[in-house]
Amino acid sequence: MLDSLKSPPLSETRRPRSKGKPVLQDAIQKADVLIEAMGWIRQFRDKITVIKLGGSVMEDPEALRHLLVDIVFMETVGMRPIVVHGGGAAISREMAKAKIEPNFIQGRRYTDQATLAIVERVLAGTMNESLATRIEEFGGRAMPLNFSGMNNNVLFGERLKLEDGDGKPVDLGFVGDVTRVDRETLDNLTYAGQVPVIPSMCETEAGERLNVNADTAATAVAQAVGAEKLIFLSDVNGVRRDKDDADSLIHSLAAADARGLIAGGQIESGMIPKVQACLDTLSRGVGKVHIIDGRLRHSLLLEIYTNKGVGTEIVGEPG
Repeated sequence: MLDSLKSPPLSETRRPRSKGKPVLQDAIQKADVLIEAMGWIRQFRDKITVIKLGGSVMEDPEALRHLLVDIVFMETVGMRPIVVHGGGAAISREMAKAKIEPNFIQGRRYTDQATLAIVERVLAGTMNESLATRIEEFGGRAMPLNFSGMNNNVLFGERLKLEDGDGKPVDLGFVGDVTRVDRETLDNLTYAGQVPVIPSMCETEAGERLNVNADTAATAVAQAVGAEKLIFLSDVNGVRRDKDDADSLIHSLAAADARGLIAGGQIESGMIPKVQACLDTLSRGVGKVHIIDGRLRHSLLLEIYTNKGVGTEIVGEPG
């Protein structure tokens, strides 16, 4: 229905679009969509929303196109979106070309010097610049925040320290954890109507560059800027009571209920760390966290600007 917000040229507005469908009814339907969206637009005006792009969405050109159009719409009606992106599949393809075997340890990509060079070139270079360029092609304004040119990176951190089952340190190479976010730069950009586009890499105070998990990076940004919303784009429609039944989607979930579903086994497998990250984010001041299917056309707009939404909204404990 949100596609109906795109009006035809004026010369076409007096002609029916299809046989038997009155133009007036079509116009009324458009007005209904706008009226439903109006309250949400007013509520979220000047509020920051952090959007994590990655996974299957980055690999689907059509889904990505619709998401970037959604982001331009959000900025146009007064929201302040910030994009944080990964790019694991593209990095793996470039590693294969270089005959480098990927190695994952505790869910993190082991990053040696050769892998880091690929991550920086693909993630902080090609992909980051491309996303910003495409947002501008769709009518928005965007700023790629990477290490090229003037080095306008906004994520700072240190090497990630993990332990194995015996308590011994695990070597992940050049993998980092974000400890500081340059909020001033992000605030200045969003107030100026620009969309910051941030690759999931950070830099140490000594200038060493590190690969960062994209979910972790998005969470750090949302916490640092006090975001109203953090949105994870997934390849499922959200948290389900039955993981195999898309119709069992839970549209709104309180933090305490989410913990209960994890304990009871209804939330399992790969959804557990994502929901736990959501709960941690809520405890640090972010208003709401959403998990939505990024492959669904205009999923961002449907989740934010309609009464029911299309994914799962996780909210904190009542204050």
